[in-house]
Amino acid sequence: MRLLLLLFLLPLVACREPRNATTPPPAPAASSTALDPNGIGKVYMGRQIAQVMGHEGADWLERAGRDREEATDVLVRELRLHDTDIVADIGAGTGYFTFRLAPLVPNGRVKAVDLQLEMIDVLEERKRKLGADNVDVVLGTEQSPGLAPNSITLALFVDAYHEFAYPREMMTGIYKALRPGGRVALVEFKAEDSGVAIKAVHKMSVAQCKREMAAVGLTFREARPGLPQQHLLIFEKSAE
Repeated sequence: MRLLLLLFLLPLVACREPRNATTPPPAPAASSTALDPNGIGKVYMGRQIAQVMGHEGADWLERAGRDREEATDVLVRELRLHDTDIVADIGAGTGYFTFRLAPLVPNGRVKAVDLQLEMIDVLEERKRKLGADNVDVVLGTEQSPGLAPNSITLALFVDAYHEFAYPREMMTGIYKALRPGGRVALVEFKAEDSGVAIKAVHKMSVAQCKREMAAVGLTFREARPGLPQQHLLIFEKSAE
């Protein structure tokens, strides 16, 4: 009888966990970050991509006081242009910078690149009215700036890069378009400064800019001072 009872209890004892056994914790739930409604629902290298400001916002680009708010004269000066430079103004919009840069490169050219046909029309009209013969208006796409390889010495992005739906593809095209030793001037509102009254998705930190430019082979050279709300970061393509 005792033998039968022992045989009955043995499987039950074997199925119990020892008191000192450690129960593994449940797997953590996958983390998720709510997407900003001002973005396009796409994340690149940890950054939410912002919606493009359409041609309807053209007046904001030409607003009175922009030169004071953004110290645009300092920005232009700190590009340190040579008269033979070939500059690509990427996301040129209304040409606010395009037609300020053109007189500074009398023996070079400025390529005003935009992907909105309405902005292309504005650029063409302003080029005609100003007689800016050293300006080329270029229609790009979401994935390409539409520039020939080794055709530019500087690519300028003013509050534009963070809106690229395909940043890696676009920057790969920019990298190819740069001549050896060519530079990228990246201007973005400071994510590190809460006092900059711009929506978070339209800002970038220095660290994020460096990470994304390095991903396509560009080397960080310096941050140039003088802009009250924006970073002016200089990157370079190898001269080899």
